[in-house]
Amino acid sequence: QVQVVESGGGLVQAGGSLRLSCAASGLTFAMYAMGWFRQAPGKEREFVAAISWNALTTYYANSVKGRFTISRDNAKKSVYLQMNSLKPEDTAVYYCAADRLGGDQPEYDYWGQGTQVTVSS
Repeated sequence: QVQVVESGGGLVQAGGSLRLSCAASGLTFAMYAMGWFRQAPGKEREFVAAISWNALTTYYANSVKGRFTISRDNAKKSVYLQMNSLKPEDTAVYYCAADRLGGDQPEYDYWGQGTQVTVSS
């Protein structure tokens, strides 16, 4: 049974930083690309960042490029999202997802339950 579990969300002031973590189990983690998505109230879920299975390729939404960094540790079966210079518009539920292909497409195979990130102005 595949499980994807996010952690690290919380409340932060604008300009601050947060680091999200995601642990996956029940799959061969090193064979999967990983992605982060987010959904703000009243909006569609949107792509944030993705990383290839070997960490050689990363993708970012334009809205977070230069502020967010995705990374992974295959030994720990984990992926991370370092978020700096946070803005109130970054407020959303952040989801971690796993997929054999990955990239910025929305149809990932496995999804976590999400972690809330709230940025106050």
